[in-house]
Amino acid sequence: MIVAATGVTGGPGVPDPDEALSTRLRDLALVDLDALTVGASSPSEMIAVFADDVADALREARTRIAALRGSLGGPEPLAVLDLPHRQRASDTAAAGAQRVREKLASHADAARSLARLSDLAASLTPKLFEADRRRQGR
Repeated sequence: MIVAATGVTGGPGVPDPDEALSTRLRDLALVDLDALTVGASSPSEMIAVFADDVADALREARTRIAALRGSLGGPEPLAVLDLPHRQRASDTAAAGAQRVREKLASHADAARSLARLSDLAASLTPKLFEADRRRQGR
């Protein structure tokens, strides 16, 4: 299993929860199957281990992508546009504006993470298919 962690953050003082997974997906996508098996005493075993690692990383990405999709649900933050302007201008509106701003920022962060993980999984999936094909001797 290839896992790496970096000091990249999702904001000031906040570590990016997806950095280790993103790095793992990127690293696995860089593996050349021919280079992996050169000089190996058991090339089919190396391919099988690689395929299992790729499948495990993609399962982890799948779980995280599902969680990110779930965080995008709920009420539409911009539904405040349907409120009368007097309600948005009330004394309590500042707290409401801050909640809407935070929810929109949260959606944007989740969407960026979802896009990044989906893109990385898309680049890795062909490696799994190729490794499985080689594992079957085709």
